[in-house]
Amino acid sequence: MPPPSLELETALEIIAPDKSRQHVGVTRSPFYIGRGGEGDNHLQLADGRISRKCAALIAEAGGYRLEDRGNRYGVFVNGTKIERQALRDGDVITFGVDGCYEIVFHLESTQSQPSTSDVEDILKRLDSLPDFSGAKSGGLSRLNLLLEATSLLHSQLPLDSVIGTMLDHAIMVTHADRGLLIESDATGALRVQLARGNNGEHLAPESLNPSQTAVNRAIRSQSSVITEDLNLAGLDLKGAESVVIQGLRAVVAIPLYSSSRATSENGDPHKRGELLGVIYLDSTRIAAFTALDRQILDALAMEAASILDNARLVERERERQRLEQELSTARTIQQALLPRGLNDFPHLALSGVHYPCHEVGGDYFDVFPVTEDRTVFLIADVCGKGIGAAMLTTMLQGTLSGMTVGADPVKVFNHINRFLCRHAEVGRFITIFIGFLDSDGKLEYIKAGHPSPLLLRRGRVSELYTEGSLPLGLTDTEEYTSAWLQLEPDDTLVLFSDGVTEAQDPDRGLFEVAGLSQALSGQDGAPVEAVQQAILDAVEKFTRGEPQSDDLTLLVVRYRAPR
Repeated sequence: MPPPSLELETALEIIAPDKSRQHVGVTRSPFYIGRGGEGDNHLQLADGRISRKCAALIAEAGGYRLEDRGNRYGVFVNGTKIERQALRDGDVITFGVDGCYEIVFHLESTQSQPSTSDVEDILKRLDSLPDFSGAKSGGLSRLNLLLEATSLLHSQLPLDSVIGTMLDHAIMVTHADRGLLIESDATGALRVQLARGNNGEHLAPESLNPSQTAVNRAIRSQSSVITEDLNLAGLDLKGAESVVIQGLRAVVAIPLYSSSRATSENGDPHKRGELLGVIYLDSTRIAAFTALDRQILDALAMEAASILDNARLVERERERQRLEQELSTARTIQQALLPRGLNDFPHLALSGVHYPCHEVGGDYFDVFPVTEDRTVFLIADVCGKGIGAAMLTTMLQGTLSGMTVGADPVKVFNHINRFLCRHAEVGRFITIFIGFLDSDGKLEYIKAGHPSPLLLRRGRVSELYTEGSLPLGLTDTEEYTSAWLQLEPDDTLVLFSDGVTEAQDPDRGLFEVAGLSQALSGQDGAPVEAVQQAILDAVEKFTRGEPQSDDLTLLVVRYRAPR
């Protein structure tokens, strides 16, 4: 029995390990798939893990079946290993190893839209037309436009130039008066981005008024709207205001979609990708499009969609790289501003650490001398994350450094608060604890909404204060004051951000102050570095690898009596 004739358009979408894609037409049966060019393989896959004799597509009544020819790791359809399997449109073929080729099977009727990789198929269809020289030469001329447009994908021309040429080709195929590329702006509204006349001239986009009815119908139906004579169209299109005012007789609107193959909730593998825009053409004359004209129009639109999609991907990648560079720079600056030489204070032993949960964070700690006998230490937390929070911590550090020239700490605090309140559009507030420790152990401190440090004294752990306070930047009527405490030799203060006490385990339980107090148990007299490490180990054990959503900052301060 002879094999069934190949009356259906069948193509394989080849997804390489690097995620590049190409389409290959299935033009014979059996159609062999395997590694390398040895033997009779029609589709050759360059992967050493695929067998030379891998699989075969065999035409049968109503479609194709896939057979495993002995691939080393098996042949799979939609994740299920098969020996032979009838294929449906959209089935995904894989070869049993990760990071290998994937093949998407496309089985379409002859009424479906061709991809631009099916140029050979279009040539065959052209050769089958009746031998009228005018039809053939016209068809070949139009096909040449398609081939020229395809070559633009590999050019280095600017995007506007490429799309402009694509529009010129579409105008020549349709004999339209003008061609437009319509894209959505930042708000999602459709705008004319590029426009050409039938002589290749640029048209001012703001002066054009395409038929919104045709454009919206194409988007709503997710298919081309090609109307050769608007007098014969539906009332909604024929009576559209822009059509009537401009005297339009023919309109073409082709929606452009990205090449991503999203899957809908019900498993439909043909759900459209992102809407990129619309190719729009119109004319004041009645048009007449052959079947080949329509195919070429669709192919041109697919090329335009591919160009736009690639351009957007490139732009997104450039934006991602730019943002990564900015974040890396911000992180470098932020890390450089953290204090160095924490052991260089004669009456203090210090250890501090800062772990941002993102590239840059809003936590900040610092230690610096005010006079020979007085040292400032502080911890702060700017609400929010990212570059905005990092910028505000840098501003805060610069402002607080003014205390080294003798500025009154309380006045500095109230000035920062009023400044932030005056610039409320910044939308951020700051919690902070700052202490001024004299060589004789006298501690003056100011609090602004920050959790109380824990005091470790002779084996007992207590909070420095229990009453609350408001962060900086919430209200300009708040007046901050200082408080005093006399430290004893070997007293240890543990300053922390809420990333410590609000660390979460996999069950969303919190570490809390109780967990921190427990971590300090038995640490009396241990070096400050050991105290810090005990806290970090306790947090890590508690969270059990659960990703955290807040920065973690610690500063351990021990008072040493002067010698």
